[in-house]
Amino acid sequence: MQKQYFDLAVEKITAIKTDEEDHIREAAKLVAGSLMNRNWVYTFGSGHSQLLAMEVHGRAGGLYPIVHIPDPMNGRAEKVEGFGPILIEGLNFKKGETVFVISNSGRNPEPLEIAIAVKEGGANLIAVTSLAHSKSVTSRHSSGKLLYQLADVVLDTHTPAGDASLAFENSPIRSGALSTVLGAAIMDAVVVEAIEMMLKQGFVPPVLISSNLDGSDEHNQRIMDEYGQFPQPRFI
Repeated sequence: MQKQYFDLAVEKITAIKTDEEDHIREAAKLVAGSLMNRNWVYTFGSGHSQLLAMEVHGRAGGLYPIVHIPDPMNGRAEKVEGFGPILIEGLNFKKGETVFVISNSGRNPEPLEIAIAVKEGGANLIAVTSLAHSKSVTSRHSSGKLLYQLADVVLDTHTPAGDASLAFENSPIRSGALSTVLGAAIMDAVVVEAIEMMLKQGFVPPVLISSNLDGSDEHNQRIMDEYGQFPQPRFI
């Protein structure tokens, strides 16, 4: 089964490489534009989607001004309407900023409330979601909306509905989650595309170096001093 899983993951990434090329470029343009104008880029995901929100925050080869909005309940409240606004109190999204909201199903209130706040503030909204999953379910939010319906750019992870991608012989069990593998590939693809766009426009992108390399502390500190402290929601 491991070979089937790897083969399927490679197949999906190959499809993403072709099908999402233009969308990745659109997302990268929004990210590059935000950073070149000294605005922040935010990421949010609840539950396992939080892994993707953290994927491009504060890491080696990543862009410093990408702010991860934490989900302290780790998805346990993602179906509860009214919790999302609490998580972003004090952030005040504004025009020129860009926000990734990540949800495989795109149906739960918590990420939808973050997305609605992004749009109300005039910031750019990038949805990272599975269209196959979203289009097979109804919204759990009172608006009746799904995440992809709100976004300026939709990045489709090509993850099958339910995430578990493989069936086992003579068993009803399914396994082989793909949303994290595919979502991480898309997120990192946006970052490298955005870096290239900034360089082509003569802008030095604020890229961090691994803290396990000599000289990295000085390099990274210069970037952090230049851009300042991350904005933080009030609940932290």
